[in-house]
Amino acid sequence: MKTLTGLCGAALVLSVNAFAQHPGGGGHGGSGAPMHSVGGGHIPAHGPSPMRGQPRIPSNVHEEPGHPTAPHVHADHDQWVGHDTGRNDAHYHLDHPWEHGHFTGPMGRGHVWRLGGGDRGRFAIGGFFFSVAAFDYAYCNDWLWDNDDIVIYDDPDHVGWYLAYNVRLGTYVHVMYEGG
Repeated sequence: MKTLTGLCGAALVLSVNAFAQHPGGGGHGGSGAPMHSVGGGHIPAHGPSPMRGQPRIPSNVHEEPGHPTAPHVHADHDQWVGHDTGRNDAHYHLDHPWEHGHFTGPMGRGHVWRLGGGDRGRFAIGGFFFSVAAFDYAYCNDWLWDNDDIVIYDDPDHVGWYLAYNVRLGTYVHVMYEGG
């Protein structure tokens, strides 16, 4: 009898897990559309593609429940959400791009940097220094400046800027190289 009770209990647990995989369960949003995971250690295989076509007007990048209100990357297919404002976005215009030179350290998925102190105004990674674009300050309020891992990517649309992707959060900001 104990074996039969145990089998019934196991079947009940398995049926609850199976139900969670269907629309309305844990794997989907209320609309039936699949939820995209963000952060949690995912590192995008590449940076965003260059903007093509008409840029959109910058707006809230919070496109799904549970997603950050900051620019972020969907882990399931490396979609860079919030990076489609185009080359002429005045928020990222620089009169003197690359005034401190180009970042010469390794970039992209193959190299993860540990933040080594500072704040959004000036932070260090491996002896190199960067600053966050003023327009992006609010997007990095929850970064741990002495502990988070980031990956640096080229920004294909905004001359003089790189993108710093936070591995823990799945969010990113525009950063300027300040020297090393």
